[in-house]
Parts: sequence; structure tokens; C-alpha cells
Amino acid sequence: MFKSNNVTARLFERQISTPAPGTAIHRARRFYENIVPGYTIYDVECPDHSFRKFTDDGLYLVSFSRNHQDLIVYRPTWLTFSCKEEDCDSHDLPLKARKFESFFTQLYSVNLASSGELICKDFFLYMESNQFGLFATSTAQIHDAPSTGGAIQGVPSVEKITFYLLRLEDGARLDERVFHNDYVNLAHSIGAFLYDDLLAIVSLRYQTIYILQIRDSGDLVDVRAIGEFCREDDELFLNSNSQRVQCLKKKFYFHFQDYIDLIIWKVSRNADSHPSFFAVYNMETTEIVAFYQNSADELYFLFELFSDHFHVSSKSSLHMNFMSSHSNNIHALEQLRCTKNKATSFSQFVKKMMASLPFSCQSQSPSPYFDQSLFRFDEKLISAIDRHRQSTDHPIKFISRRQPNILKFKMKPGPEAGSTDGRTKKICSFLFHPILPLALSVQQTLFLQASVVNIHFRR
Repeated sequence: MFKSNNVTARLFERQISTPAPGTAIHRARRFYENIVPGYTIYDVECPDHSFRKFTDDGLYLVSFSRNHQDLIVYRPTWLTFSCKEEDCDSHDLPLKARKFESFFTQLYSVNLASSGELICKDFFLYMESNQFGLFATSTAQIHDAPSTGGAIQGVPSVEKITFYLLRLEDGARLDERVFHNDYVNLAHSIGAFLYDDLLAIVSLRYQTIYILQIRDSGDLVDVRAIGEFCREDDELFLNSNSQRVQCLKKKFYFHFQDYIDLIIWKVSRNADSHPSFFAVYNMETTEIVAFYQNSADELYFLFELFSDHFHVSSKSSLHMNFMSSHSNNIHALEQLRCTKNKATSFSQFVKKMMASLPFSCQSQSPSPYFDQSLFRFDEKLISAIDRHRQSTDHPIKFISRRQPNILKFKMKPGPEAGSTDGRTKKICSFLFHPILPLALSVQQTLFLQASVVNIHFRR
């Protein structure tokens, strides 16, 4: 099939040829080989905010104030300017291009954290169908809190954790849910999962999974709680059958809390130094369908063959289905097998791979520039996974997969001339727009200095 690096030629090709059934979207994504964020504006003048991420539909950029009190939401726009010269590409961009406001328009700023609370800057879930955003605030952790009221010994306690549901269009608060003297792991949204209109929140302190439904009206409605009781009438049944219950307590239920601690609490620990287990639970039938240790070969082979099933995305998010994994992309599979072949111990390799499970909700960028069928890049420096990386003074290169020797574009975090102090440890994060050739690189040090923000876009 005719393929060209010229956008006009590819548009003409699209007009005169019909793609094979089921390949239209994949073919359209190949246009990103020609449309890349190959121009960088370094050290952009911007507010000193903590930039979180773009929403999966690209309509909003979510950020938080440095004091972790306010939510600030922007609408991505595009730099526009006029040029009267014949060769505009050879001219520098206007001074306003160095301003953050030339690319983003602030929609609103909302105070979320009350007295004593801080916004968790790593927590944000987005409901694309209704354009709702879920945020969280919390007070400080108490590490030596007594284990009262059924709480687990050794788990930290937080006096107040509040989940806020907002409409991102205007910042209106729709509903909230408060947890007192509890502990939910808010870092990178680990303790909560959103699937369509169902929200699951995991309480580690009380070993309970709370299932809530997000209504179209913006209400958070309790569905069920999975923990000490699994069915709605379990407590009533146990109270009305005390003599059956006593018999069970002498046998299985006498150790039931130990089993619960093993399943939920061990999963949250470091898999490299502690045994870890995974349970597949059917909450409709209250049955454990499968149970694996983190060193189980069977679980790893399922992960290798059906990786996409471990990334559960909402049915309405079509573009989320095109994220590269080793079960849908031959290049990602080759990379995984290369790592496996280099491992000195297959058992340790399995444990290392299983340590990433279960995947956090909405933890990967759907940007086409992370499509490994289109581009090759160093995943040690940058990837679709939403995590901070150790910063480098060298540009990160995106190489054409179809033309292995062609550099399509490169991105460099930090100042244009590099860092003046190589001894200072720096971390960086990349925020890619899911559709546009637009990305932010944010470099910061560990000493709360102002971040260096670069904008990468197609000029």
C-alpha cells in the first residue's frame, strides 16, 4: 500500500482507497506519524501550580494550587498569531507564545480543602460520559492509632478523608462522601476504581470495599459494602441464627478475619519482600472465582496473553482501547520477552511483573504518541504510565517505527541549555493531550523550587 510522509499525499490516499474492515481507526492514527509535537517553548511563564493531567477526552487540564487547597481547571486552546512575511517558519514566535495563557484558558478555581485538610495531588478520576471529576482531600496520617471498632492493627488512620464529585464544565460541587478515622490509599488513585458509573473505594483500615453508583444527576449512591458482610441480608441472617453461627465460629469463621487480612492487606504490601495474593471475586454471587500467589506461573501467562483484560476501561472510552500492551502490540510483546530472557530468575521476574497488579484506574495516557506501532522510545525515560521519572538533560527521542532510522521528534524537560547543577536530583512528568500534538513537560527538584514547564506542540 502507498504510504508517504507527506500529509497531503496521505489525505489523497485516504480519499481514493478504502481501509480493510475494522482498521479505519488504526489507519487514521497513522496520521500522527506526520503530525508531531516537534517544537518546544522552554521555561514557559505559567502559574506555580501542580499540573495533574488532561482529561481523557482532552477537554480539560486539571491542576492544583501549590498549597494543596484549590482546584484550577483550564481549557486547552491553541497559539494563534499573524505573520506578514513570506517565510513565516523562519521567524521566531511572538513573545506571547512564552505565556501559558496562550495555550490554556482558565475556566475557574475552586477551594476544596477545608481547615486541616489538603488535596491529594495524585488523585483524580474522570467520568467522561458526564464530564464529572472525582477529587479527594484528607487530613494528616496518624501512624500509631489504636485498632478500635474492627480496625486492623498497624494500618495508619486518617481523621477525615473526603471525596468530592464535581462537574468540570463549571466546577459545581455535586456530592461528597466522607470517611472518618479510616485509611484509603489515595496516591495515584490506588484506593479507588471507576468503571462506567460504578465507583469502588477500598478501606484498608476496615478491610472493606465500598461500591457506589454515580447517578446522572451527580448523586453518589451506596450500592453495597464488601467486607465483614458480603450480601445485604448477611447481618440479619447471622443475628437470627445465632446457634448456627456459633458452630461456624468454632470452625471456619474463627479464623475468617485472618483470611481477610491475608487477601486484602497483603496485596497492598511490597510484593518483593512479602507474600502477595490475588483474588478474583464475583460480587454478585459472593464467590472467589480464582486465587493466585504473586509467583504463580499461570497468572503470569494469563497476564502476558491477555494484558488488556487487566486494564479495565469504561465502555464509553473508545480511544482507551488503543493503548499499547504486550497482548495487542507485537513490539511491546518483544520488549517483554526480551526482559524475561535477560532475567536471572524466572520466579523473581514473575513477582516483579505481578507487583504492578492490579493496575490503577486511568493510570495510562491514551495519547497516540505512546502507540508502539507508530513510535519507538526509551520507556525508562518516558511511557504512557502516569508516574514521575528521573529527569535527564538529554532529549527523549521518538523514532519512527515504520522507518527505524528516522527521528520524528524529541522532547527535552527542563531548561533549554540544560541544568547548571548536575548534583541536584530532578524529577519530571509529562502530560500528553490525548488527541492534539500538544504536551507539557514539568521538571522539578526535591526542594520545592519553582517548576520548569515546557510546552511541546506542532508549529
